[in-house]
Amino acid sequence: MRPPRDAPPSWYKTEALEKMKEHGVIYLTPFSHRLAEEIDDPEFQRLRCRVNYHALRFKPHIMKLSHAIVRKLRAQGHFMSIHLRFEMDMLAFAGCLKIFTPEEQQILKKYRQENFAEKELEYDTRRAMGKCPLTPKEVGLILRSMGFDNSTRIYLAAGELFGGDRFMKPLRTLFPRLENHSSVGPVEKLEENTQGLVGSAVDYMVCLLSDIFMPTYDGPSNFANNILGHRLYYGFRTIILPDRKALAPVFIDRENGLTAGFEERVRRVMFNTKFGGPHKRIRPESFYTNSWPECFCQMSARDPADQCPPENVLEVLDGRLQREEGEFPGPVKTSNWTDTIVEEI
Repeated sequence: MRPPRDAPPSWYKTEALEKMKEHGVIYLTPFSHRLAEEIDDPEFQRLRCRVNYHALRFKPHIMKLSHAIVRKLRAQGHFMSIHLRFEMDMLAFAGCLKIFTPEEQQILKKYRQENFAEKELEYDTRRAMGKCPLTPKEVGLILRSMGFDNSTRIYLAAGELFGGDRFMKPLRTLFPRLENHSSVGPVEKLEENTQGLVGSAVDYMVCLLSDIFMPTYDGPSNFANNILGHRLYYGFRTIILPDRKALAPVFIDRENGLTAGFEERVRRVMFNTKFGGPHKRIRPESFYTNSWPECFCQMSARDPADQCPPENVLEVLDGRLQREEGEFPGPVKTSNWTDTIVEEI
């Protein structure tokens, strides 16, 4: 059954429910963007957060491997994770071709023709609008301008970078302490367990638990957007979110030889961002990127459902468990991977 894009809850309560009653189960496809993001009922929005950040869990071996990587990285101090979105599919989608060789441009054009709707995209215009993913070199220049030095430990979450090592070399020169899920070790075990989607799941958890997270292209990128929302939900954890549109003229000037004041201009842009703090969601920002305030408790709430838990919440929960044990004899087993996250944090 194909749900309409951004369908209201009423569609699921009527048409989808009718089919479910008829068949017992229904298969909804496609899945992405099938429920309207802005819904008046706050309980629906909170349900989304309970699903995204509590109900959905990775398998135990993924969690174990992720935490092993985090422990090894953190044993040497704080570390930053970067989602380096510089793969063929995203570059072809964005229409950012001019920086590549003629042969590479043909590969990207062919990929775009085969996978995306036909549309004329002009590189210089796209670049000036901030529509292109940041290059690895630009990422390095941003971090250096912000004061990070070559001792900074960086975990890279990325697929196969398009264009090869010539694009990675400038970033590696600026920040030699680069790691990924295959380099942290033990190498044999990681290479065996981090292929395909498993590797992406490990990257997700490491990015979630890192001290700082930086996406280089936040839309459309479900990985980056979900990480942004997840980190915000778990205590507004630090995020570096480059404003590509504001940075575009700074980088373009630098490429044209106008380097005076470059770092100061970058800092002026970057230090005007939220760094993961609470802020009102403004379109086109997604609910999945920023679920504040719907999914956050309130100190002085009119509705009891919005009230923050009491300070002695552990005692309250313990009392509730004891009551449940009295009503339902037998061992009570609780398992929540967020407990592990709290321990790691």
